[in-house]
Amino acid sequence: MSAPRMVYADSQGNILDHPELKIAGSAAGSWEALDERDCIPLPEGSELFLLPNRLPVGVNAENKFEVLTEDPLKPGDPVSAVAAFMAPAYTANHSACYKTLPGAENLPLFAYTAVGFSRGQFVVSGLRTDQSPRQDPSRFPPRQRIEAAARRLLRTYGKNRLWQQLGICALNYGCPAALNLVLGRWEAPLPTSPVCNANCIGCISYQPDGLFPCTQDRITFTPSAQEVAEVANHHLAKGRDPLVSFGQGCEGEPLMQADLLTESIHLIRAEHPTATVNLNTNGSRPEVVTRLMRAGLSSIRVSLNSLIKERHQAYYRPKGWSLDEAVLSLKEVKRANGHASINLLTMPGLTDSPEEADALFKLVEEVNLDLIQWRNLNIDPEVYLKMLDIKPPKERLGIHALIEKLKRQFPNLKHGYFNPKLF
Repeated sequence: MSAPRMVYADSQGNILDHPELKIAGSAAGSWEALDERDCIPLPEGSELFLLPNRLPVGVNAENKFEVLTEDPLKPGDPVSAVAAFMAPAYTANHSACYKTLPGAENLPLFAYTAVGFSRGQFVVSGLRTDQSPRQDPSRFPPRQRIEAAARRLLRTYGKNRLWQQLGICALNYGCPAALNLVLGRWEAPLPTSPVCNANCIGCISYQPDGLFPCTQDRITFTPSAQEVAEVANHHLAKGRDPLVSFGQGCEGEPLMQADLLTESIHLIRAEHPTATVNLNTNGSRPEVVTRLMRAGLSSIRVSLNSLIKERHQAYYRPKGWSLDEAVLSLKEVKRANGHASINLLTMPGLTDSPEEADALFKLVEEVNLDLIQWRNLNIDPEVYLKMLDIKPPKERLGIHALIEKLKRQFPNLKHGYFNPKLF
């Protein structure tokens, strides 16, 4: 089986395929040679990133890893490694393979998938984990249409601060969830909390340590229950295959707003008794989750980077709670006959290590979990692994193989990327 060629960036930022070296991938710092069976065409809507002060690593004719230190087409000129940031609904099986030079700055909060070139196109080491088209780039119309739809809504709900916030999310940040709200379809976001009870290493809206630049601003106000319900009820009444979700990247932890969420759910249920109302959360307050289920919450998605307590603690840096509470929240939802899923923040070589796989299988069985959402962890892999004190794995299953093993052992467990519409 042949292997795609390694790609690199030259001194001008042009992305080129190497004439001799083949693609390599990384799994939590362990370098692996890849072939065509590991790769799929670069998904539409993905982006290619140059990785400054990081040298590309490929596989040479002797099947050994080789660090590229200069441009083969212009000897003496510097080169940079290249990675792919895959479109939503795709999950990486290998991270990009490179050697970091001394003094290199931390990479921004994106996922960095191994990318190569084969048969006239870029390819990546990944797989599609959700067939829903809800965030496929081809499903979004030209910006003029989006802007026109957003302006109409913002005029209609001019006194609603949450609508105005979501307009910013759609027009300034291009948030796919906010765009789908504007376009009247699928999942709509309901951010509510400017505060959090964790200090996640990879938080995209709050970085007090300055490890990474924030990629978007956090909501600065707490909306009223009436404002939340106005957004939700509009979407549930007019949207195509609609559902609504508390807990977004532009906020802290929604469970910190127990009274607000409870009242909001009551107002939503008064108009839409069977709609899907979902909560994305860190799962830190199971007693609040129980209360929300009684109010009419449909489903929960708990974000987890690891099912090993010390690793979960190191990433989330929780304030007064732990992995135990997150698991208990999932159990409370199932006890109330709700839908329970996890947002598994995935990193090749760590998520699919034997110890993580064992812990994941145990969770699925204990909770009777409904769904795993396979989300790429957006973080500089080297920073993440250092903070969790993780060494390169001696063995791993592979992300795709892990999913297949779960399917065989738990045939009722679903796998995806997005929150499902339940009713």
